[in-house]
Amino acid sequence: MLKALFLTMLTLALVKSQDTEETITYTQCTDGYEWDPVRQQCKDIDECDIVPDACKGGMKCVNHYGGYLCLPKTAQIIVNNEQPQQETPVAEGVGAAANAAASSGTGAGGVAATGMAASGVMPGGGFVASAAAVAGPEVQTGRNNFVIRRNPADPQRIPSNPSHRIQCATGYEQSEHNVCQDIDECTAGTHNCRTDQVCINLRGSFTCQCLPGYQKRGEQCVDIDECTIPPYCHQRCVNTPGSFYCQCSPGFQLAANNYTCVDINECDASNQCAQQCYNILGSFICQCNQGYELSSDRLNCEDIDECRTSSYLCQYQCVNEPGKFSCMCPQGYQVVRSRTCQDINECETTNECREDEMCWNYHGGFRCYPRNPCQDPYVLTSENRCVCPVSSAVCRELPQSIVYKYMSIRSDRSVPSDIFQIQATTIYANTINTFRIKSGNENGEFYLRQTSPVSAMLVLVKSLSGPREYIVDLEMLTVNNIGTFRTSSVLRLTIIVGPFSF
Repeated sequence: MLKALFLTMLTLALVKSQDTEETITYTQCTDGYEWDPVRQQCKDIDECDIVPDACKGGMKCVNHYGGYLCLPKTAQIIVNNEQPQQETPVAEGVGAAANAAASSGTGAGGVAATGMAASGVMPGGGFVASAAAVAGPEVQTGRNNFVIRRNPADPQRIPSNPSHRIQCATGYEQSEHNVCQDIDECTAGTHNCRTDQVCINLRGSFTCQCLPGYQKRGEQCVDIDECTIPPYCHQRCVNTPGSFYCQCSPGFQLAANNYTCVDINECDASNQCAQQCYNILGSFICQCNQGYELSSDRLNCEDIDECRTSSYLCQYQCVNEPGKFSCMCPQGYQVVRSRTCQDINECETTNECREDEMCWNYHGGFRCYPRNPCQDPYVLTSENRCVCPVSSAVCRELPQSIVYKYMSIRSDRSVPSDIFQIQATTIYANTINTFRIKSGNENGEFYLRQTSPVSAMLVLVKSLSGPREYIVDLEMLTVNNIGTFRTSSVLRLTIIVGPFSF
């Protein structure tokens, strides 16, 4: 308290000395003042105007003789001009950023407010500022007669003398209750915010803020590129004026939080595969059933023509079918094991042979032959054996017997190949047997090789193609050692060559 009174007296002395001196120079101005060469006197410096960000922590700056005050934005100042007195500049500072202090006078009725944050006298109209943190509800000074209201937000409280007009600080105006109330510059339209800014009203002032998604750069609002500040999006970020949105790579979709990307199960959502679909992370693949292959679009399936891929699938003929193939056999054959052709034995199933005929099956068909093949003068003695009677003179020049045999071979059989063996059924003592092809070998397709004194082997030496029938007479000559006995017998072999090699 003593220090405050000492500073006040010192200030009053300085003011008085300035009034009495005739000439003053700028070097003699107190801190917080500057020399005015026009008026030839010291004038107050408006620190709130020239000091950048003079007050911190949300305080508002109020200029004061020789300094400035940092007051809470809720502070309200009421000035009582019932006892107008000469205003005196104050030279010392008070508060966090002040360089001039406010003091109460020592005259009658003067009270020094203990616990006051900051107070001062404004030039021109006896305007006094005070903070809300005071000792009592009101404190009045004897020199400037100002009232400090502890609750400035209560417009219902009326000053002690409402008949006198008050002077309000910039940003405030007198209300009908004769108190200073805040001017809402944003509502009144007296702000100077740009069209791309938002006006925010403050106590005694206003501020201009950028729209969400923008930031100030100088006096302008520029877009914030949220995509450069990770991690906004899980996969892809797309910046837009004032905002952004997330995108997902193909095969993914945004989750409910609009940030995370989750895999799309294309096989469930929109199955594009013609046959089989397999979901994989971020995509899917199509596969085809057996017998099909993927087309160029990787979605549809095309039939595989297995018959064109290999010529060994079927023994006879391959038939392509959708998704598969089948094998066919020619007439007289049937398919076995899906691919092989097997001869059908028509003689065991159905045939068209008469009762006096015998059915002979060959590869790919059958033929009917007479049950009694003997022709005059031969007579049938046993099955397929015809004998010429020795009592007949005609038989002396003919083979003693003719035996009818039948065989079937496949077409294009490899050569040389043993195909039939002939053997004597009656063996005479002191005889020699020789074998030859008597007829049916005009083109040399066969060769008869003797394998023992009583047997020979018919050899195929040329490849035969069917269907074709060959009748070959194989003769066995029997002669005794002295040459007095000679006889022959014939084996008439019917060879049927099938139409195929199977």
